[in-house]
Amino acid sequence: MAFDLPFLSSKTPPLLGLDIGSSSVKLVELTDAGGGVLRLERYAIESIPRGAVVDGNIDKIDIVADAVKRVWRRAGSRVKNVAMALPASAVITKRIALPGNLREEEMEMQVESEANQYIPFALDEVSLDFQVLGPIPNAPDDVEVLIAASRKEKVEDRMAVAQAAGLNPVVVDVESFAARSALGRLVGQLPNQGEGLVIAVFYVGANTTSVTVLLDGEAIYEREQPFGGQQLTGDIARAYGITAEDAEQKKRNGDLPANYEAEVLKPFIDSTTTEITRALQFFFTSTPYTRVDQIMLAGGSSVLTGLPEALMDRAQVPTSVISPFKGMELASNLRERQLRLDAPALLTPCGLAMRRFDK
Repeated sequence: MAFDLPFLSSKTPPLLGLDIGSSSVKLVELTDAGGGVLRLERYAIESIPRGAVVDGNIDKIDIVADAVKRVWRRAGSRVKNVAMALPASAVITKRIALPGNLREEEMEMQVESEANQYIPFALDEVSLDFQVLGPIPNAPDDVEVLIAASRKEKVEDRMAVAQAAGLNPVVVDVESFAARSALGRLVGQLPNQGEGLVIAVFYVGANTTSVTVLLDGEAIYEREQPFGGQQLTGDIARAYGITAEDAEQKKRNGDLPANYEAEVLKPFIDSTTTEITRALQFFFTSTPYTRVDQIMLAGGSSVLTGLPEALMDRAQVPTSVISPFKGMELASNLRERQLRLDAPALLTPCGLAMRRFDK
């Protein structure tokens, strides 16, 4: 098999979830509290300069590695094994059916042969892995297999960052898969484990807002649009004649003039609710579904004052900001107020940290 790392492999030692985004690196460590309960031991977030990571590509390995080193020190962990992820845009995934009685070596050969049809690169240029998802209901002798492939340099860049920071990369996942693992835990806590509910999860990030619509554990729709919290940072910089860096700092600290909420924040929240309701309309017009039962908000900008209320009012759908750590124990040294603000942005690193407990 051509893959350098266990892309989707199941047995991993104690490890940290490390998420490299366009504006920050985030780290999460979970442990087993017993009785099926997870415990959040520590987490940290470290911002990175604009332009170090662009469209999921690491353009400045040394700068990002320094940020990873700082985030690891800030978290105070002793664990050096990390699970990382590639953006979905950097990974080709395909579900295929294969005979269920194949030995592993035979399955590897079949996967490589199938992958040749779907991957527009030579196989020696890609990192490739697969995972058997399970039997196919209407074809009892076959199994469904998920193939994942990415250009080797995308994987190697992330490995290089972790290694330059003194860490040991042991798993490379896909960001959307990792986030969905964390979401699966939350949906499982809903009445009836969310059965039959159409749940739209909007992740409002720095540069993009993504929507994943879930039904009974499956993603039935995914889309990304170029709109995010950096726009609010730009609005603040223009309104008050300051640099983007200062605007970002003041936005995080809440250190803004009295007219900020009415004149800068409210128009941004109006734009965000318009973008999200437009995304819902795309979902309704491009799928057979005509309803959404629940909206979950995540990402750094989801905690902006008034956003969930404005969206609930506009979309007429129950809306909440989510924390991937709901139902977990929290280590005593964590500051709960700060965690409430940070948690919605930690879906992906939480899902990566959960890889430690994969069966």
